[in-house]
Amino acid sequence: MAHTRILQARLRLDDPHNCTDVNDTLTVLEALYDALVRRDETAGFAPALATGWEVSAEGRVWLFHLRDGVRFHDGAPLDAGAVIASLTRMARPDMGVTLGAPGVYSQYLTGAAFEAPTPSSVRIVLAEPMADLLDLLVYGYIVAPSVLDNPLARPCGTGPYIFERAGEDFCRARANADHFDGPPSHEGIEWRKITSAEDRLAALENGKAEVANTLPSGVDPAGATAQTYLSPTTIIYLFNAASGPLRDGRIRRALNLALDRAALVDDVLGGAGAPLYGFLSPAHVGYRAEDHPAPRPEEARALLREAGVEGGLTLDVDCPTSLPNEAEALTAAIAAQLAPFGVTLKVKIHEDREAYAHRVRRSEIADLCVFDSSPLSTFRVLCEKIDSRVQGSWWLGYANPAVEKLIDKARVTIGDTAREKIFRECHGLLREDPPWLFVYNHLRRVALRGRHPDWRMRRDGVLDVRGLPRIEGAGDG
Repeated sequence: MAHTRILQARLRLDDPHNCTDVNDTLTVLEALYDALVRRDETAGFAPALATGWEVSAEGRVWLFHLRDGVRFHDGAPLDAGAVIASLTRMARPDMGVTLGAPGVYSQYLTGAAFEAPTPSSVRIVLAEPMADLLDLLVYGYIVAPSVLDNPLARPCGTGPYIFERAGEDFCRARANADHFDGPPSHEGIEWRKITSAEDRLAALENGKAEVANTLPSGVDPAGATAQTYLSPTTIIYLFNAASGPLRDGRIRRALNLALDRAALVDDVLGGAGAPLYGFLSPAHVGYRAEDHPAPRPEEARALLREAGVEGGLTLDVDCPTSLPNEAEALTAAIAAQLAPFGVTLKVKIHEDREAYAHRVRRSEIADLCVFDSSPLSTFRVLCEKIDSRVQGSWWLGYANPAVEKLIDKARVTIGDTAREKIFRECHGLLREDPPWLFVYNHLRRVALRGRHPDWRMRRDGVLDVRGLPRIEGAGDG
């Protein structure tokens, strides 16, 4: 059997009910599993294992109608009981783990009732309304009951590809000819971990792979179709708004007004980025494209004078050595930009990235820290990082009552257009009273062997093997 080879920087066969926004992990999970819904590039969400759904006026009761005739890879039928078993596992406080912090999903699903009105329908009754529940359920992968106790031992879902085997640097899957969307385009898929972008590029050009992700910026591989896409993960600095000088919103705003983001993209990323002017990326619902202000140095200086720190301000910065990998260079570049404003950055380097994430989760940071914001869900970003009433894992003392009123309004607003308007209001308010130092999004490069002018990377930055076009000579290298 010919396996189409996909090269990527990271490869991890993760638990399907852990919380991840890592695109290299999601491409594997979404090949092996289906959820009730999937992302639609033009209309929000589209049917997957559910053919349709209904939601109550206040966003608390959801009813999903399951697709007929679907079977797991082990032959067991998909029914309401199997769906509820997976959703119940997903909602456990020990699941939904990201960077060592568990319970990401349980904060939304604790107290929810999962019911089966019929064998082919599932009702979810939430403890609190959540009009954006589909933002969670798109990651609610449904696992075969036979392996639910340990899905990593033998991954088994309903997805378009069936798991074969995996090792430290590879994972193989074969086509599921009985998938409800029809047989996939490739006989099999083999993901390969190659950490060097230059080595991934060389393997693609030498015919040893059909797809290579996260390539060097600006390259046009010979004999391949390359595409640049925006990573929705935003690169930011979290402000400590609980103690120290950054409790003062004037200083937080001054730092954002002083920053020349376009210069940072050029100097630190060699142009492979998009400046970030608020808490949302262009891929997020509620992003305001018109909010692209140039640096306003005089206004920044006036705010620093008003805050009483025009004579000089020293800020302690926690900085990891990875995620983002350029964190040290970025911090140095920002320090150089802020120096003319009398702002000095005193940097502490952290080499253990997971331990660093735990420090942030425990609020054990100085004045600010290099971090990212990865959920594509605008509602999740607001709840997990901004809402002072929730005080989520990555909340650092910020509070904005006007924004919190809008969060409550969004929670019960079912209409997508109306909810997007609410999120746009949040975007504007949080630009004026920033909880973070907004920096940029990365631009990534991906390439497929051959000519594929109509193929596009998904909005969430995940390489979707379901939509991967046929590639001549796949598996021959």
